[in-house]
Amino acid sequence: MNSSQILMTYNAILAITGKMLIAAQNSEWDQLAKLEKECRQLTELLIINDPEPILDEQLLQKKVKIIHQILADDAQIKAITEPWLKKLEDMLNTTDRSYSIQQAYQTFSL
Repeated sequence: MNSSQILMTYNAILAITGKMLIAAQNSEWDQLAKLEKECRQLTELLIINDPEPILDEQLLQKKVKIIHQILADDAQIKAITEPWLKKLEDMLNTTDRSYSIQQAYQTFSL
């Protein structure tokens, strides 16, 4: 990949993380998962093409700015999804405990 392609890929990742943030804010979990997959594919593309070409100072600054924006989006997405995931985990644990108790009572009553 040349420097232009690298910056285009980082910009594409930034666009996707922006859409991911909107999906998370709107509780559109299926859309969020779909976008996360797209983001992962682009990230893997960058990894495959490592080492990256040496960027001049201006392009390097653009890349750093984009990465900071991606990380900011990611932090906001995590702030939204982590409590939701914790709530889901608690619900599943409660269901699992209820099932275990139900199974124990059925076994005991036989």
